[in-house]
Parts: sequence; structure tokens; C-alpha cells
Amino acid sequence: MTKGRGKAFAAALCVSGLASVVWGEEPTMFRVFLRDGTALVSYGEVARVGSNAVFSMPTGSPKIDTQLHLVNIPAAQIDWDRTSRYAESARATHYLKYQAPFDYITLSNEVARTLETVALTNDPAARLSIVEAARKKLAAWPKAHYNYKEAEVQQMLVFLDGAIADLRSSTGTQRFDLSFVATPAEGSPSPVPLMPLPTLQESIELTIAAARLTDVSAERAALLSAALANLNSNAGSLPREWVTSTIASTKTQIERERQTDTLYQNLTATTMKAAVARAQAADVKGLERILDNLRAADQNLGTKRPEVVNGLVAAVREQLEAAQKLQLARDHWAVRLPALREYRDAIDLSLIRLTTLTPWLEDIKLLAGSSPATIAAVHRTAGRILRSAQTIAPPEELQSAHALLTSAANLADNAAALRERAVRERSIGMAWDASAAAAGALMLAAQARTEIDAMLRRPQLHK
Repeated sequence: MTKGRGKAFAAALCVSGLASVVWGEEPTMFRVFLRDGTALVSYGEVARVGSNAVFSMPTGSPKIDTQLHLVNIPAAQIDWDRTSRYAESARATHYLKYQAPFDYITLSNEVARTLETVALTNDPAARLSIVEAARKKLAAWPKAHYNYKEAEVQQMLVFLDGAIADLRSSTGTQRFDLSFVATPAEGSPSPVPLMPLPTLQESIELTIAAARLTDVSAERAALLSAALANLNSNAGSLPREWVTSTIASTKTQIERERQTDTLYQNLTATTMKAAVARAQAADVKGLERILDNLRAADQNLGTKRPEVVNGLVAAVREQLEAAQKLQLARDHWAVRLPALREYRDAIDLSLIRLTTLTPWLEDIKLLAGSSPATIAAVHRTAGRILRSAQTIAPPEELQSAHALLTSAANLADNAAALRERAVRERSIGMAWDASAAAAGALMLAAQARTEIDAMLRRPQLHK
């Protein structure tokens, strides 16, 4: 390949394709084909999420109205093969119209720069390597770009094949690579003809059709409301009889949806009130009956709010689980109750003694004055509590409460000792230390009583 020939071909490549550039890009409208043949309009591609299909749907005329509504319909309603083939054609059409000319110019310029590089390279082997790499990339380009400019690319390939043959001859390379033979690219499947954008009337009809398909009541209400708004605002430009009948039927559907919402709201309220009450009573069988009644009530209402009923069933099952745990706790409590009562009887005198300490500890806490007799009484009472507590073995459930009681008695004894020393030394700091000990003793004593009393009560469901 001569340098002059390469430069001329490179200049031609840089010019080619410029006249094909298209400006003013428009959005691509996809179609979601249903099994009954209906083709809903989708602004962007449909996404499959679990058992549902989700897409954005223009509810007015796509030419003048970009108002979109999220549509969520059962995936089983969709003809996925036809929807996918149409989406491929829509992508190809959009690409060929708006992006392909730019990509082709980029490709042409890359090939031109490659040839200029070859022309400036003196090493024949390096020139051959550069051209072979360019040829490989060029051969793969049409298939990856919807066969855009396939004929022109084939012409470039023929030129490069000739150049490669010349370079191999000049370098003495004898091998013959079949991959460099210029052959037509494999044909793509026939594209699906794209449908024209729907008219405003068709768009309204499709919006109402989508509303009938969705299982989500909020989406259904939003779609019907959007259709009604378009009917009212564009009544003058649409067929009068069609507008009148469609407005009437749409209003009927909206009212029916409202009534259905009210019925299911009432069902939710009564069901949850009963479920909470049964859970607090640990009535497991009663909650099972509520679940059965809920399914029957949903059937009577026409199973029109599956998302509501599914959420309600989950909420009742939570109450059922809570009731089962509560019943288990009550059964365990009933078994342990004799041991708990035995401990309560054994510790009762100590609790009474703790109560007698309260006014004396309050005086120490407030620095309100404590006589020597009071200090002696605190020491004596606290000592009795501690000696008695050492002889009692608490059940496992009340070990924490027993420890609190013992700590309360110890703090009471310390408070008395600190107050006695504070008086003797006339130390206000020591008096405040005694106050802190007294406050701790009062707090721990109250907490010990609370825990003991709570353990003796039948377990309840926490609200």
C-alpha cells in the first residue's frame, strides 16, 4: 500500500457520513404487548420485578403530554416474546436514526487516523500489525451496530484486505488468514414494524385498560383519575358520544374503587382490633379463627384488594406469634409460681424492714438531721435484712431482685455509717456522701420490690 493511496483513502473516510447526522432527538416509545393483543405504551423499557411487570406509561397524547404514571401489572398478562422483539426494533430504530451516524463518523475517523499512522510508519512489520488490528475491529463493527452502513464497511474491508496482502508480500509473509477475506455480515432478524404513537383517544383507552390490569388499588385509582382528567380537559377535541360514555363509565369505576377501599378499610380496622385483643388474651385458637374469617370476608368482597389482605394477614400472623409466645410464658410461669411464692413468703419480712428504713433514709438523703437512735436503728435493721437474705436461696428468676435487695441493705448501712461520721467530724462533704448512699439504697429497694411483684404477676403482652 503506497503512502499516497493511504492518505487519499483516509481523507475520503473523514468526509463520509457527515451528511447523515440527524439532530432533534425524540424519545423512544416502547410497547408492552398483552396476551389479548392490546399494546400498552411504555416510556422506556418494561422491567420484570418478581411476578410483576413495571413500566412508565404516558396517560395523555405522547406527542404533546409527557405526564407519566407508574404501572404495575402481573407479568403473566404480558406476551414477553412479542414485547422483547418490539423493544429490540425500537432500540435499533432509535439508534439508527440518532446515534449511528455519529458512531460511523467516529469509526471512519479512527480508520483514517490508522491509515495516516501506517503512512508515517517505516517498519513494514509494524505497518502490517496496525492494519490487521484495524481490519479486525472494522469487521466486527456492523454486527454490534445494527448493520449500519454495512455496504460501506464492506468496501473499507476490501481496501484493507488489499493493503494487508501488499504488506504481507513486502514483508515476505506467506500465511493466508481466512478471517481477512471480505464476506458479508450475517443478516439480522427482520425488524418488527414500529407502531405509530397513539392518538389522545387511544391513549385514554389504554390508560383505562392498564387500570383494569393492575393489582395495586392506588395505581388503579391514579390511572383512572388521570384518564378522567384528560377526558374533561380535552372533551372539545374528542368524539362527543365517546367522551360522554367514557366519562360516565370512568366515574362509575372510580366510585366503585372508593367504596371498595372503604369496605377494606373497615375490614382492616375490625380485624386488627380483634387480633390485638385475642393476642393480649393469648388466645391462639381465636387468632386462627380470625385468619379464617379474614379469608372468607375477602372472598365475599370479591378479593379486590390483595395487597391490603396480604398485609393484613401478615399483621395478624404477628399477633398470632405474639400470642403463642405469651401462652408459652404463662405456662412456664404457672409451673414456676409455687417456687416464686415460696420465695416471696420467705423474703416478706425483709421487704417490710426495707420499708421501715424509708423515712430514716429520706432524712439522710435530704441532710434533714438524724439522731443517734435513728442511726442505730438503720444499722440494726440493715443488719437483720442482710443476715436473713443470706439464709434464703432465691429461684433463678429472682436472683437479680435478691441481689438488688441485698445491695439496698448494704447501701443503707453505709449511709448510716457515713452520716454518723459526718456528724462527728462536722463534714458537709461526708454528709453528701451519706446522702448519695441513702438515695441509692432507696432506689435499689424500690427496684427490688418492683421486680419481685412483677415476677409474681401473670405475664402480659407488651403494648
